[in-house]
Amino acid sequence: MNIMELLGRSRVRVEGEKVIEASDPVIQWCPLFDKIRGIKEVTAESAAANMEFRIENHGMFSPRRKLKMGTFVGFGASESMMTGIRAGIIDAAVTVCDGAGTVITANPELVQGMGGYISGLAETDPIPEVMEGIRRMDGHVLSPVDGKIDQIKGAAYAAAAGYRKFAVTVADAAEAESLRELEKTAGVRIMIIGVHLTGISPEEASRLLAAADIVTACASKHIRE
Repeated sequence: MNIMELLGRSRVRVEGEKVIEASDPVIQWCPLFDKIRGIKEVTAESAAANMEFRIENHGMFSPRRKLKMGTFVGFGASESMMTGIRAGIIDAAVTVCDGAGTVITANPELVQGMGGYISGLAETDPIPEVMEGIRRMDGHVLSPVDGKIDQIKGAAYAAAAGYRKFAVTVADAAEAESLRELEKTAGVRIMIIGVHLTGISPEEASRLLAAADIVTACASKHIRE
């Protein structure tokens, strides 16, 4: 099953390179997508249309998936990790990709190529062509059999592979807190980046801010305050 949340957490399901369903978002307007794509009102229909645009133009959830792209915004999680690797601040990144799940890589181009198109990836089916493309760009797919997303196991793999300072994207406080524990047991330094946080609770926001290094506010009132 392929599910991604985008444009105000509209939960969009994709099958056979087609949008099957999209839920109502929790916001009505996004300044970023208004500027980039001219979307004046965020609705289930506009979220579905944007997902279809990504499928058609970027090959998301398909064997045509593009794994290279330029900078989308100057402040995104993938852009930050790409810059961090290039500058030597981090050695690698543990992130996700549709068609693959959790991916570990030290290739800054791959980090941006995968992450620049993604909003909140919840589930994905493995796609052999996508995983092979990732492998050719020096990426490691954590679970090629099922495309599982597991950032904690991805971080453990990165530590076991010899990376001593790396970034990990997470979407909830519990994962961030678990990564801090892994830091202690594995003797590594983890740059924790909180992503896809629109609509989180005040308690979740407080815990995430305490555990993470970088937190993207998205449309979260509690993160901003």
